[in-house]
Amino acid sequence: MDKRENLLSLVAGNRSPLFVPAAFFLHFPAQFHAGQAAVEKHLEYFRYTGMDFVKIQYEANFPHLAQIQTPDDWARMPFYGLDFYDGQLKAVEGLVKAAQQEAVIVQTLYSPFMCAGHTTSDETLTSHLDQQPDKVRKGLEVITDSLLQFVRACIRLGVDGFYTSTQGGEAGRFTNPGVFEQYVKPFDLTLMNEVNQTCHFNILHVCDYRRDYADFSPFLDYPGHVVNCPLKLGARQLSPTEAARMFARPYMGGMERLGVIATGTPEQVRQAAEAVLAAAPEKFILGADCTVPNDTPWDNLKAAIETAHAFQRH
Repeated sequence: MDKRENLLSLVAGNRSPLFVPAAFFLHFPAQFHAGQAAVEKHLEYFRYTGMDFVKIQYEANFPHLAQIQTPDDWARMPFYGLDFYDGQLKAVEGLVKAAQQEAVIVQTLYSPFMCAGHTTSDETLTSHLDQQPDKVRKGLEVITDSLLQFVRACIRLGVDGFYTSTQGGEAGRFTNPGVFEQYVKPFDLTLMNEVNQTCHFNILHVCDYRRDYADFSPFLDYPGHVVNCPLKLGARQLSPTEAARMFARPYMGGMERLGVIATGTPEQVRQAAEAVLAAAPEKFILGADCTVPNDTPWDNLKAAIETAHAFQRH
């Protein structure tokens, strides 16, 4: 069974993979963010580490706009057409052509809320949504329409799925918790429902890069064939099995992005990966809770992936 068939078996009915898939992600230097340079760097990384699918990093961040200072300013949010995503789409096209026969191709997708944060700042966006969310909604609608164009273009180019990243439901983010349900989640679901109608391998990523979570309940009904989320809820530590049960789907993760995977030796990584695998559910992808630091040794990632592939349940 090849990598592609093995990974797809994870979400295909009652079949279980013949070996444990594994994948880790990091951002490449700026010169490898678009076009053919991105294609070549992604392929180099994929083949060196031996990971089980190609995850295309999203590098078309929305420009920071100093003119958005107040909630009223979101009415002037510009619409970015497909030309804005040109370099990213060229990377998608090249990677689908180069690697789809051997691996599943997954495109990273940031949520409208996250893109709005790039446009201003995380703090400004949170403050504006707390103050006058109806005014911010106008900007989020424009951002969502732009991202929807990008999603449909990626689907036309042949991606197998998306790694849909979401934020906004963290502990203490908003004074009124209803802001997430009314002004963040609907825009997430517009994009996620689009990709889940068409693609057969989508990963829901609940991102804690900004803040921690006390509760995952806002995300439990989000679509996605696999979930990737942190294993910490406040002071509570979850196991991969608990996370899989909570989201009612296979779990991807188990290794902390700033832990031994980033700072240890390959042998220490192998030992840590073995411990995670021994306690993991049957349908599981070994990975980190989010993108690992850019300077993480590729040999560490390769060691973890090799450990997953060789792992045998007793």
